[in-house]
Amino acid sequence: MAIIGEIIKRAINVNGLITKDPAAADAQTAVLMMMLEKAKNTAFGRTYHFDEILSDADPVRSFQERVPIYDYDKLYAEWWHYLEEGHENITWPGGQRYFAMSSGTTSNSKAIPVTDDMLDAIKKSGIQQVMSLKNFDLPADFFEKDIMMLGSSTELKDHKGFLAGEISGISAANLPLWFRKFYKPGKKIAASKDWDERVARIVRSAKKWDVGSMSGMPSWSELMLREIIRYNKVDTIHDIWPNLQVYTTGGVAFGPYRKSFDKLFARPVTYIDTYLASEGYLATQKRPDAAGMALIVDNGIFFEFVPFVESNMDDAGSVRQDATVLTLEQIEEGVEYVLLISTVAGAWRYMIGDTVVFTDKERSEIMISGRTKHFLNVVGEQLSVHQMNNAIQSLQAKFDLDIKEFTVSTVLEDNKRINKWYLGADKVKEATDVSTYLDEELQRTNKNYKVARDQALDAVEVKVIPVENFHQWSEQHKKLGGQAKIPRVMDEEAFVAFEQYLHTL
Repeated sequence: MAIIGEIIKRAINVNGLITKDPAAADAQTAVLMMMLEKAKNTAFGRTYHFDEILSDADPVRSFQERVPIYDYDKLYAEWWHYLEEGHENITWPGGQRYFAMSSGTTSNSKAIPVTDDMLDAIKKSGIQQVMSLKNFDLPADFFEKDIMMLGSSTELKDHKGFLAGEISGISAANLPLWFRKFYKPGKKIAASKDWDERVARIVRSAKKWDVGSMSGMPSWSELMLREIIRYNKVDTIHDIWPNLQVYTTGGVAFGPYRKSFDKLFARPVTYIDTYLASEGYLATQKRPDAAGMALIVDNGIFFEFVPFVESNMDDAGSVRQDATVLTLEQIEEGVEYVLLISTVAGAWRYMIGDTVVFTDKERSEIMISGRTKHFLNVVGEQLSVHQMNNAIQSLQAKFDLDIKEFTVSTVLEDNKRINKWYLGADKVKEATDVSTYLDEELQRTNKNYKVARDQALDAVEVKVIPVENFHQWSEQHKKLGGQAKIPRVMDEEAFVAFEQYLHTL
């Protein structure tokens, strides 16, 4: 009998019975008040009179009226650049040891401060995720198995006198001592700077581990699993890790990857979705078969929501200062919102760049629907990444394709506006029927796209290419592994460069 596992499972169950999810609105107000109190004597807090906000009869309203909306570029230009110069008490008390580096789509490059308070919040959110496992009916011995965390390198780099890396690498470098017994690939392998080297070392060591759960971005996790299977000359990953029962995904929508993942397993695996960004741990799936992830409402992040409509956005894709901004109790299910966050790392009313849709208001459950700048609307198509993902999943079923990656742009060729798609799949296929089907599916599910197709969008072209071409492009641009994402939507200039690269292969 798995005695230790049984003890852990019972502790989780008991804790889950004692610790109920907090009332979301009350928890959010308490989080905001805590952050305002803690940061009132920073340069930012003095500038925007946090002390007066705290004494206001309606501090949430006062906060929204006094503090402007920021994106990364604005926050860096006005405040965060001082942190890189060694100043402290800028937007959060004290300083920080780390910067989370992100080649994001809302900016060419981002250096996000990671404070000790944020690291503590990420750990506490991880504990919330563990506690929610009581809902997934896992056996006791699951809690004694190794945990594979496929992230970026834990060997952090120097950045203007600070330690810098992707948030997954920073988090792994700060794992609590008790957890390191279970953590795989372990400190030495995780410190490998080169992605290919890290995967190669994991592949050679995989047979020695008894992995019960794993986490990582789907695209890179799938590559790793396929390499382990190939190296060991077996049929599925369960031939190597027979006790693998949970895969925790994050970073991108998992739907397009589910079909190809299922083929790597010999038995059912529980998929759990999470939302860990460079700016913090925002949400985690707490129920099996839930359509969304529960926002972590009581742990260092205050959430606001901007309806993703044209009147709230400027030409650069940022939220207008006069935009309609809602709090958690004001949202509606099924509406697409731009997400704003204020955090214990000193981000304030910060446009993280993601759009979300609430799937369950009572439980504060969301799904990530896309990126504000991964929204295709050149000639009125108004296509969100969520709608694209749904169309791609339908296309996969129709043509028996495993489409691992895709990107799209609207380009001008011979005075015609053309929607051009590249689909990275497990096999190359003649794309005429695929183009027609994708076009018809998008017209069926999106009335704005249908209008654009009738009036301004002249053609739709789809090319199905080996998914390895995407990976080669990603590696060429130094984005292989870790938290790197293939952009779903490219502007025309970037798309032309992408096509030129493909022509060299």
